Amino acid sequence: MIPTATRAVIVIPARLSSQRLPRKMLLAETGLPLLQHTWIAAQQSRRASRIVVATDSAEIAAAVRAFGGESVMTSPEATSGTARIVEALDHFSDADTIINLQGDEPELSATAIDAAIDLLACCPTAGVATLVTPLRCTADLLDPAAVKAVLTPWREPDKDTAGATLGVAVPGAWRAIYFSRAAVPAARDYTDSLLASVPPLYWQHVGLYAYRRSVLQAWNDLPHSRLATLESLEQLRVIEAGVPIVAGVIDHAAKGIDTPKDYAAFVARQRL
Repeated sequence: MIPTATRAVIVIPARLSSQRLPRKMLLAETGLPLLQHTWIAAQQSRRASRIVVATDSAEIAAAVRAFGGESVMTSPEATSGTARIVEALDHFSDADTIINLQGDEPELSATAIDAAIDLLACCPTAGVATLVTPLRCTADLLDPAAVKAVLTPWREPDKDTAGATLGVAVPGAWRAIYFSRAAVPAARDYTDSLLASVPPLYWQHVGLYAYRRSVLQAWNDLPHSRLATLESLEQLRVIEAGVPIVAGVIDHAAKGIDTPKDYAAFVARQRL
């Protein structure tokens, strides 16, 4: 059962500069800016009551106003999307759950967004919820751009009749214990049978996060993480700080837009 008191806001961090695909948030070969496609998808969420774009670009803010959206300005010094959201936190002071939705994920469904919100509500000891999908392809397993997640079953504490603390499994919920660009868990040979395991041994991370407000309020005080720096994955900073991350499963990962080839393929799909 989903607690009804959850107040969720979707925040889309957006910047104009992008090394691999310049000005990608405003690319509009489909007739709409890429950012607007992401906004439209987010509007279908049944759990979030508000959508905000957090940006350091006046041009992006103007584009958001033009399509009827809401934006807040942040500083150009923000080092990540999450840092940008932390800067904007006071603009949605009534939200207890904040979703970090990347602006270059226009095909991530509202169902997936709502799944992350619901999962965080159902797992009170988690500080962050995210999503994964079974990884069945050797090429993706060996691709550093496809982030892998190492998971164990999620358990919530409970007490038996004698008062002893038990760990109660939550169906469909997994604890993320590590993320990597490498092929993990390691094997001598990545055989088809390993990749076809049920339940899966290999998981691909879907880069959506639902944060408890308290985690973002403490964000700037989290200790530096050498693992996060090494892997270039900021979620490892959360794990090293001892904040539990719960992961839910979706059927497939949406195709993010990182390169000109990605964008061309997205445009082609929109024209089908």
